[in-house]
Amino acid sequence: MSELAYREPQAKTIAGVKDDWEMVIGMEVHAQIASEAKLFSGASTRFGAEPNTNVSLVDAAMPGMLPVINAYCVEQAVRTGLGLKAKINLHSIFDRKNYFYPDLPQGYQISQFKHPVVGEGEVLVDMEPGVARKVRIERIHMEQDAGKSIHDMDPELSFVDLNRTGVALMEIVSRPDIRGPEEAAEYVRKLRQIMRYLGTCDGNMQEGSLRADVNVSVCRPGDHEKYRETGDFGHLGTRCEIKNMNSMRFIQQAIEYEARRQIAILEDGGTIDQETRLYDPNKGETRSMRSKEEAHDYRYFPDPDLLPLEIEQALVDRVATDLPELPDQKKARFVTDYGVTEYDAAVLVADLPNAVFYEEVAKGRDGKQAANWVINELFGRLNKEDHGIEESPVSAAQLGNIIDLIAKGDISGKIAKDLFEIVYAEGGDPTEIVEARGMRQVTDTGAIEAAVDEVLAANPEKVEQAKAKPSMAGWFVGQVMKATQGKANPQAVQAMVKEKLGVE
Repeated sequence: MSELAYREPQAKTIAGVKDDWEMVIGMEVHAQIASEAKLFSGASTRFGAEPNTNVSLVDAAMPGMLPVINAYCVEQAVRTGLGLKAKINLHSIFDRKNYFYPDLPQGYQISQFKHPVVGEGEVLVDMEPGVARKVRIERIHMEQDAGKSIHDMDPELSFVDLNRTGVALMEIVSRPDIRGPEEAAEYVRKLRQIMRYLGTCDGNMQEGSLRADVNVSVCRPGDHEKYRETGDFGHLGTRCEIKNMNSMRFIQQAIEYEARRQIAILEDGGTIDQETRLYDPNKGETRSMRSKEEAHDYRYFPDPDLLPLEIEQALVDRVATDLPELPDQKKARFVTDYGVTEYDAAVLVADLPNAVFYEEVAKGRDGKQAANWVINELFGRLNKEDHGIEESPVSAAQLGNIIDLIAKGDISGKIAKDLFEIVYAEGGDPTEIVEARGMRQVTDTGAIEAAVDEVLAANPEKVEQAKAKPSMAGWFVGQVMKATQGKANPQAVQAMVKEKLGVE
């Protein structure tokens, strides 16, 4: 199933004191590979363990300990690359990145530099129905995570937890194609969605499984197009990197502040220093952390303890044949096969369990009606209670049963909502509940006619008014439905009322 047609959004423009400016954003997203063992050791990756319990001799950099690559982590990186329509490099190299890591005992990070495992790819970032930004992926490389330094447990001492040391990360580096704070947040959200579908990263930002470094610069309107045409980064202005963002909201706030900070400096005749900055959510501002290092400052060189990584094409082919249907394809199929709107399809495929649940409900039924019930009634109720679909007290079979009862005319839409509340709160078989509680819709024309006659007889003045003003017939329909406790078939009531009043 091909992607839906789309157009690219306009870049966000910021009015400075003197001129208009546009944002240019590139991102480096660090995604923890979903694996039970670390990248170069067999130590557990379980989150929440007691400090320094998930640490092997390799992680602790004990003398004589050598790293051994986790083949499953490599496969997960390949899987992610294929999911992002990227080139898989059959030959890649692990390097030592020399930098002071107080919580990485070996004193350097094993990463990849010039020869990453995954090359160029792309992500389609949906902004609204029919509007999307295609963001190019420059590379995905694998590396080991550092541990965690803790500074707030003692006024004079710092502590180190090595549990995360050596956990496998994928660093997904984008081109500077993102043009606003909202796009940046949606880009991270889309990456997380794709990786959850693939099963390569759980995307839990609260646990540190997904973090982003955001590169921000500003340029004159039209300069980004020149960059796209020529590949000359000189059109984009000097960038500053905002490190370790783990919140969609903070990503947007940090970008907005940083862009305006740079514009103020430039319009005042100053220049932007390329540097690494941190975002302070309490103050709503970025602050300088250190001058930006260039690659040569890290003194990269191939890790002598690891041979070049050679991947067989057969492995890539096997992973490719095992890829699931990804969000863009699933959304396009839902629009085509079930007749739902593009907006509803996007809501339904946002998380894989939601999409699976919807398809179980929609199978053999009206797709639009199923979408309305799943999104408006079920998701609405679950969101209000801060629950996910896995915690839903209403199963797909139960919700499908309610829709079937409506289709057969056994219950009206109003009764269906009452039935849904009962099933949500108490459980049970919807059909049996309808029978046991006398909720079946009244379709007997004799009973409906008697109810209509009673309402008309009780309101002679309104009858005369309705004959002169046919739109008032709806008032009588409402009264009859009230008198029958919502059990009368609404269509039958409406037809009977109009017939009795002699109006169209």
